[in-house]
Parts: sequence; structure tokens; C-alpha cells
Amino acid sequence: MAEKSFDLIVIGAGPGGYVAAIRGAQLGLSVAIVEREHLGGICLNWGCIPTKALLRSSEVFHLMHRAKEFGLKADNIGYDLDAVVKRSRKVAGQLSGGIGHLMKKNKITVFMGTAKLAGKGKVLVKTDKGSEDLTAKNIVLATGARARNLPGLEADGKRVWMYKDALDPPHMPKKLLVIGSGAIGIEFASFYNTLGADTTVVEVMDRILPVEDEEISKFAKKQFEKQGMKIMQKAVVKQLDRAADKVTAHIEMGGKVEKQEFDTVISAVGIVGNVEDLGLEEMGVKIDRTHVVTDEYCRTGVDGLYAIGDIAGAPWLAHKASHEGVMVAELIAGKHAHPVKPESIAGCTYCHPQIASVGYTEAKAKELGFEIKVGRFPFIGNGKAIALGEPEGMIKTVFDAKTGELLGAHMVGAEVTELIQGYVVGRQLETTEEDLMNTVFPHPTLSEMMHEAVLDAYGKVIHM
Repeated sequence: MAEKSFDLIVIGAGPGGYVAAIRGAQLGLSVAIVEREHLGGICLNWGCIPTKALLRSSEVFHLMHRAKEFGLKADNIGYDLDAVVKRSRKVAGQLSGGIGHLMKKNKITVFMGTAKLAGKGKVLVKTDKGSEDLTAKNIVLATGARARNLPGLEADGKRVWMYKDALDPPHMPKKLLVIGSGAIGIEFASFYNTLGADTTVVEVMDRILPVEDEEISKFAKKQFEKQGMKIMQKAVVKQLDRAADKVTAHIEMGGKVEKQEFDTVISAVGIVGNVEDLGLEEMGVKIDRTHVVTDEYCRTGVDGLYAIGDIAGAPWLAHKASHEGVMVAELIAGKHAHPVKPESIAGCTYCHPQIASVGYTEAKAKELGFEIKVGRFPFIGNGKAIALGEPEGMIKTVFDAKTGELLGAHMVGAEVTELIQGYVVGRQLETTEEDLMNTVFPHPTLSEMMHEAVLDAYGKVIHM
């Protein structure tokens, strides 16, 4: 079989992989991409996009119940779960098909199959039609990650679900247990709770959303509890007893174990990098807790071999993977590439209320030795938020008291996943508090709260 040679081979067609392939092609490289399942990877097909489609449906459903507040009438409000899921799958399918179009447009050769490194610059691809021997001076690993299965808590697709099951559910939960309160767990808890499921969230740490600023986590917890969620912190699910129509969870909290019955359990306890069967060990690639070890330019230490996205470690975010894909492609093409700074990447959680953050939390900034100034502004003080009927929320800013550098920004409330990018740009441009104070924010907008939170850090807040 004749070898097929390329300048760049990308293994994995998730956000990082397909972006690396497209950018490489734009820079004049001959590019091949290998994908074993779906173009667009988990994000487009079973992650970021379909979950947001589901959450949009639950958001509209929530607003319909509030129609009277807005002077509107809506009777006999209900939902069709199959139709909600069908819309979500249609959105995912539309975007996945768009990736195929982009591959053709950029003349990228696509191989649908499984890939394995067969030596330096060599990739063996097994497809439905046989095998392909590919060669390239540069190879990018973008194989992503999968949900972590804990012993005894393994998903069965019937009563115990992982994210794929929750996206295409066999039934509507009546009494739901969500194990884990990171972004994935909280988003599913928010979706099903809004549709009427009696929802309990169990978190092993001392607070939900443990990567967020503590003040934001506490605010979010109060909002979730107002919506009827039960939150159990510093708690561990020790065992699941499964029956045909129920699951009995043994939950340890405060040294005591109690049994609770649920009809559905969603396990959202982290992810595992897809590092198996790639030939990494034979190549001498270092792996730490299922993730490939790389430097700031995503180099693995093996000449010509890079790793990007979830397989290369935290933060496990599609936009981080995409940016790494661009950086690596430009590096390979001989361009001046800028390394990705994890602390300048925003994290967004699309529950109700939304949560978004960038940079250091207040606690982390103190731990790093910064002398800080902290500003806060509540949604209740903003005209647009009140007009929208969304008065619950807050924006928090953390500044270096000596230099005025914006160290971090943290938000909870309506549309904060859109607002956060303003602070991301500010950090990228190394904006100071003076720059932000002198910026004119349009009125009436939610973004005015971003201005007020900066003013508050320096004792100049106007509307509070």
C-alpha cells in the first residue's frame, strides 16, 4: 500500500482539531484529518452545542411560566421532551455538517477511522474499507476526552446516565440525582429541574461549582435552592443499588450514610483523556493522569508531535482547544505564535442563572501574594436587568492594588456568558482600572454593571 504524505496530520476533529486543520490549510500546508466518530467531535455533537439547545428550551419554558409578570397570557403551558431533544439533535447535526463543508472548502483530506502513531511522522489509519498509511513531518493529537466512570457508579443508559444519555434521555426523570456540580452537572441539573424534575445535586467539595469564586458559588447555590434544587456539599455517593424502576443511592455526609431513592442518576464527575491505543508510550510521550504533558506551545517533547485541547489538560474548554489549534498550525507554518494563557480564558456555565469568569478568584489572587482591590455590583441596581425581569445576579472584579491590572472577573446572572468577553479583551490588552473607568458603556445595557463593578473597587460606584 502506497503511503500518503502530508505536511500536517491532525488526529481528532473536535474544535481544536478541525481548527488546527483549517488554519494549517489557510497557511498553505497540505492537511489530513482523522476522525473516528463525528466531525466536530464531542463539543458539536454531544457537548457544548446540544446542551445549550436543551437549556434554551428550558429557559423559554421558564419564561412562559412568568408570562403574567410581563403582562402576557400563556395557558396550558407544557413541553414535549421528544421534540425538545429532536431540536437539540437537529442543531448539532446542522453544525456537524457545516464542518464537513469547511473541510472540502479548505481542501483538507478527511479519513473516517481510528488512528495510531506508527513511528516518527507516521500514522496508521484503520477505516471501514481497510487501512491507510499516512506520513507527515508534523502531527497534532486532538483526541479529546470522555466522561469519567467511577467504580460502582458506572452508567447503564437506563437509570444511571452519562452526558450522552442525558442529551437523548430514555425517559423524563421525576426524581433526579446529579453526582458532581461542575459545569456539566449543574447544566443538566438546571435543565431537568426547570422541566419539573425533583433534583438533588451531590458535591464532594465544600461548595458547588468549586472552580468558581467562592462568593459566586454561594450566590448560585441560593438561586438553585430557590428553584427547588437540593444541594448536598461535602457529600459522597458511596454506592448505587439498581432496580428496574429505581436507584437507591448511599450518600455519606458528615460521617453518616443515608439512603435515598431516585428514578434517575446523572454521573458528572470529571473527564478522562483519550490517550489509549494511540501508540503514545512507544513514542516516548509523557502522560500524567490520562493527559499528555506539553509545554506552553503544546509540544509533547517528541519532535513534530503536538497535543491540544482536552487531551492536553485543563482548562477543558472548546475555545481553549480552538485557540491552541490556531497557535500550533501557525507554529508549524513558521509564523510567530503566541502561547495560550490559561488564566486569560473565560469559563462559562449555562445554567439558570448563568455563571462566567476569567482570571484569578479573590482567594487565588491573595494566595499568589497580590494586594487587591475588589469591586461588586448587583443586578438589582441595573435598569436593563430590572426591565428584563432579571434582578438576581452580581458582577465582581479583582484588581492589583499596585498596578491597576484586572486580575479576575466573576459573574452570575442573566447573559453573563456574553458579558464576560468584555473583561477577557481587557485582560488581553493589559487594560488597567483607569482604562475601564474611562470607557463609556452604552445605556441601558447589562454591560453598565461591568463599569460599576470597576468603579466600586476604587470607591467610585455611582448607582449603589
